[in-house]
Amino acid sequence: MLTALRLHNFRCFEGVSVDIGRGLNLFLGGNGEGKTTILEGACVLLRLQSQRSSSLAPVIQIGKESFGVRGRFEEHDLEFRYRALRRQVRFDGVEQRTLGEYLRLGRVVSLANVDIDLVRGSSDARRRYLDFLGLQIDNAYRPVLRAYERALRARNALLKSPTARPREVAAYSVPLIQHGQVLLRLRGELAELLAPLAAHAYQRISAAREKFTLRFVPGASVDFESDLERSHRESIRLRQTIVGPHRDDLELRVDDFPAAQFASEGQQRSVALAMKIAQAEALKKSGDKKAPLLLIDDIFGELDPQRRNALLDSLPDDSQKLVTATAMPWRDEIIADTIYELRDRRLRKL
Repeated sequence: MLTALRLHNFRCFEGVSVDIGRGLNLFLGGNGEGKTTILEGACVLLRLQSQRSSSLAPVIQIGKESFGVRGRFEEHDLEFRYRALRRQVRFDGVEQRTLGEYLRLGRVVSLANVDIDLVRGSSDARRRYLDFLGLQIDNAYRPVLRAYERALRARNALLKSPTARPREVAAYSVPLIQHGQVLLRLRGELAELLAPLAAHAYQRISAAREKFTLRFVPGASVDFESDLERSHRESIRLRQTIVGPHRDDLELRVDDFPAAQFASEGQQRSVALAMKIAQAEALKKSGDKKAPLLLIDDIFGELDPQRRNALLDSLPDDSQKLVTATAMPWRDEIIADTIYELRDRRLRKL
């Protein structure tokens, strides 16, 4: 369990401390009070990444040069300090050169209104969804993903240069293929794991009225090297690599129709919820079998009572939950172990 969280120069907070209870923790307050920031702080502490953005630079409070997060999780003291040119990670007071031990400790699933972008948005959101899970359940995932991203950036920079340099492009094709083939396999395995879990979760949320399917659509075939060769002329013309895992996607269908084009808003929200429940179930099934920390950000107002109740019934019972809401009536509808109120960016326990 996460029992303490301290934020310094973190978005809207110059400093805030939260003693977190077991079970369901409910944070109440108006828009702009910092409820979402507290959930983001928990994610950054445990995963060293934000569920809200791909970069940590926007997290630094305006006018400051760095931020810090500290906390206690399962009797371990965690600390992360971030500035543009340096990151410092401490585990039980000892600075870490590698992140393996630190990142093995806490697992996280985030649920928010913006999750509907998993259905309506670009493939970037769906790749980020896969990667957020993969980084938590497979120690090999992070180095492979980072190595592929580095090779892709370098290769694309060469393709964008005024003069073509085929030998240098070919040189970066080697690590691109090497790491890309592994990444394609890992993401395919993740999709296979998630597909039945998401289908089952959708049935529970929608009262089995429709069928939801999730399928991996790779950005290259198993013969990635041949794909690169065949697309070489087009890549030079477009000045970017046009095949590879950076084009991976997930096909989402409700009753065999594309969810983005044909599903209603309620169905699309059910799809997004089912995918996040599947993440939580996948994390619980992997590794040490522990349920993840759930960050549930102000989603209840967008759900009808049936979907809201189905969601709460579908979440792992043994997960610690941090839940935000703007309306005080939720205090009567959600059974919380601990309730906090944020007003004028000050936190107090009710």
